[in-house]
Amino acid sequence: MPFNILIVDDEENIRSVARIALEAVGYKVGEARDGEQGVELFGSGSDWDAVLLDRKMPGIDGLETLRQIRERDHSARVIMITAFASIELAVDAMKLGATDFIRKPMTPEILRNAVSAALSKSEDQPQPTKSSRPGMIDTVTMNGFHVLTPPEFSQAIDDNPGHRRFIVRSPSHDEKTVIVEIGDEPVTYIERMIHRRLERKSSFWTLHAQRTLTDYLWNEAQIPPTCRLELHELDRDDVEMAARWDEDEPA
Repeated sequence: MPFNILIVDDEENIRSVARIALEAVGYKVGEARDGEQGVELFGSGSDWDAVLLDRKMPGIDGLETLRQIRERDHSARVIMITAFASIELAVDAMKLGATDFIRKPMTPEILRNAVSAALSKSEDQPQPTKSSRPGMIDTVTMNGFHVLTPPEFSQAIDDNPGHRRFIVRSPSHDEKTVIVEIGDEPVTYIERMIHRRLERKSSFWTLHAQRTLTDYLWNEAQIPPTCRLELHELDRDDVEMAARWDEDEPA
């Protein structure tokens, strides 16, 4: 019996392309032009095996639509689609129960793989929370990369206090050590903005080194070829965080 997939997107051409890609491999497909119609068509969820849901739509947006769908059926498999991906958006979607997260433009293969993966997941299947390496914290990005870090920030510091060392495992189980370097520019910038220096050994820089790495993994969908990255850019929110950071906080 074919699986039923509901596409919720305000762009008719996106719905059409997705429909063709899914029907070509035997799925049955329904369409909704916005979140309100999507929730209405979804109903109790009993007629649908998975939902493809656009993030940005007129009326109620994708996150609110996701929330309402999950209220009706807590086991609903919902794949969020967006042209403007960010780690923060992925986290919000995951908190609301999204099964997966893919970016426009998407190829038919990416779309079909995401749907197939969503259908293979059981609601009762626990999400990974512990690393297979004892004593390591396992952070999983929405596109399937694992970033393994020691529970103590100091253990993530290499011989050089300006380095942070992480183990990254790809969805294909390739595993490499990646170094994120904290350069002079961000340290000097923060010092100038908050009028005090946060030394490179601070956990503030470990946090931002990890964010640099997870942003790269999300945007590039690969382990850095050189296994090295450099922390460059900080924004206003980072400055506000630095201003509140405990100067004596251990690394």
